[in-house]
Amino acid sequence: MDHGFAASGFRDAAGYLAGVLSLAGLVKRFDGVAAVDGLSLRVERGQVFGLLGPNGAGKSTTIGMAMGLLRPDAGRVQIEGHGDPAEPTARRALGVAPQAEALYEDLTGMENLRFFARIQGVQDPTRAAGEALERVGLSPRGRDRVKTYSGGMRRRLNLAAAIVHRPPLLLLDEPTAGVDPQSRASLLELVRSLAQDGAAVLYTTHYMEEAAKLCDRVGIMDRGRLLDSGTVDELLHRHGTETLVFVQRNGHGEERVATRDPMTVVSQALQAGEVTGLRVERPDLETVFLALTGRSLRD
Repeated sequence: MDHGFAASGFRDAAGYLAGVLSLAGLVKRFDGVAAVDGLSLRVERGQVFGLLGPNGAGKSTTIGMAMGLLRPDAGRVQIEGHGDPAEPTARRALGVAPQAEALYEDLTGMENLRFFARIQGVQDPTRAAGEALERVGLSPRGRDRVKTYSGGMRRRLNLAAAIVHRPPLLLLDEPTAGVDPQSRASLLELVRSLAQDGAAVLYTTHYMEEAAKLCDRVGIMDRGRLLDSGTVDELLHRHGTETLVFVQRNGHGEERVATRDPMTVVSQALQAGEVTGLRVERPDLETVFLALTGRSLRD
């Protein structure tokens, strides 16, 4: 079914996929303390870039500067083809789903989306609202007041408000926070489909497995700095994480072996005999995060 969000919906007047976000050397201080300290990253067209970091790492401040809500003390935000995010043309190129839902509870879902479409200058706000409701699977509840929606439905409507004007760039700040697993899966599938349609997506999350599953590239941020970025495989390779093999033997307890060749370790253990149990823990994104920051994601 055509939802009206095909790749052409994200193209500029010249037919080129737009919406690449570039952040260069961003610095933002509050009371003399750097919340963001020299951060640079780039989000490509058709890409989901996941920004990971513990509480206070500077993720939301980064989103605030990317959308033009906060002015950086140093550095530059550039949306290719649109310029500074504070300019009206750039603002229309942005779709923002904030961590705190930006919805009017006493209005219906359709009324909310028509309102957001109008303030974005959409020529046919009713049609745009209907298409966005369909895209997030809320058409049957479009005439119901938002205060009757479940948490997952509200999150989907929050995302619909961000895409109602078909922006080429999406800034999504913890879009699945506090929702049930089924709603989370639905939201992740929707975000992936938007990127496949050509949107550039900057995505912050507290969920490591979510980032590993969804994001084309991941940036790990702590204390205002971007420590490293790349695909999950690139990050695993660069930070030299090893697979752990746990071998249980009769009367010898459990032996732990760190290795980059787990199959050889397993084979040798089996050949030696008396193995009563084997367990293999492969490195993952959380392993990289701990190696870079020395703490867990939610610290």
